[in-house]
Amino acid sequence: MKSIPLADARTIEKSLSFHQLIIGLKQAFADASIFTPERHHHDYSNPLEAIDSTLLLMPSWISGSHLGVKLVTISPNNYKYNLPSVQGLYVLFDAIKGMPLLLLDAQELTARRTAASSALASSFLSRGDSETLLMIGTGKLAPYLIEAHASIRAFKRILIWGRNRQKAQAICNRINQKMDITVNCIEDLEKGIKLADVVSCATLSVTPLILGSWLKSGQHIDLVGAYKPDMREADNELILKSKIFVDTPMALKESGDLSIPLEEGVLDDKDIHGNLFQLCQKIRKGREKNEEITVFKSVGHALEDLVAAKMIYHVYGENVNF
Repeated sequence: MKSIPLADARTIEKSLSFHQLIIGLKQAFADASIFTPERHHHDYSNPLEAIDSTLLLMPSWISGSHLGVKLVTISPNNYKYNLPSVQGLYVLFDAIKGMPLLLLDAQELTARRTAASSALASSFLSRGDSETLLMIGTGKLAPYLIEAHASIRAFKRILIWGRNRQKAQAICNRINQKMDITVNCIEDLEKGIKLADVVSCATLSVTPLILGSWLKSGQHIDLVGAYKPDMREADNELILKSKIFVDTPMALKESGDLSIPLEEGVLDDKDIHGNLFQLCQKIRKGREKNEEITVFKSVGHALEDLVAAKMIYHVYGENVNF
């Protein structure tokens, strides 16, 4: 068996623009032929950190084409080691012959497909005239979410808030080097939310950061973090004020942003207005009124990884040694 090529983070970045990936994801969510089983989600003890880590196994395939599986660990305390919380590897297979075609850096793959999925949702849910984006959080995903959102809306201003001022400033500097948009770090989160047209939040918070009392009409809220049932980025008032969409129905049980209000009787399954499959297949409508407050809650989907991995393979994998 010959060695399997590896697409590292730089290769993935070079071969996967947000514009192309958003188009590819839109087509894939509208394609009923892609089969994605429910992912395996296992919390495992991490005694040295006194907090559980998580193992995710995420398969998806297209019969007669490609199959892929992502193996991911999530360690919330990795910030102490200056490491991303998400670590992992993706394997792309030939679905006909069953042979592995390509290994991919799961961190870069996950960051890009997650950000692109949020931007895809925003294309249905945020106002077309949105001018100010607020990014809450300074982790791995933050710059990707900013770039992806900016690829579908002509923002004039980007605001960044994080508990760590130095990390927030580093992201400001990074974005200033890549985009011709005014970027500022802010210390007052409430003020930033009241200024923003689109709010993207990617944190590991266990208590709400975005309060419904701070919202204004016409906003779009993109909730990307809080991947476990005991984590929350938004409070109940926000949920009650908003028209809610999810990437997949799994979001209702995997994230505390929705599972907690559901358990408390604040929210009902019928209050979820749609998911990315329904939006892309035009079964459900997104934003219908300028004054609506919309929410997109994502927990990730293996279809997104497969689409991204296939795109990378077709650009590089057939002709280039990594």
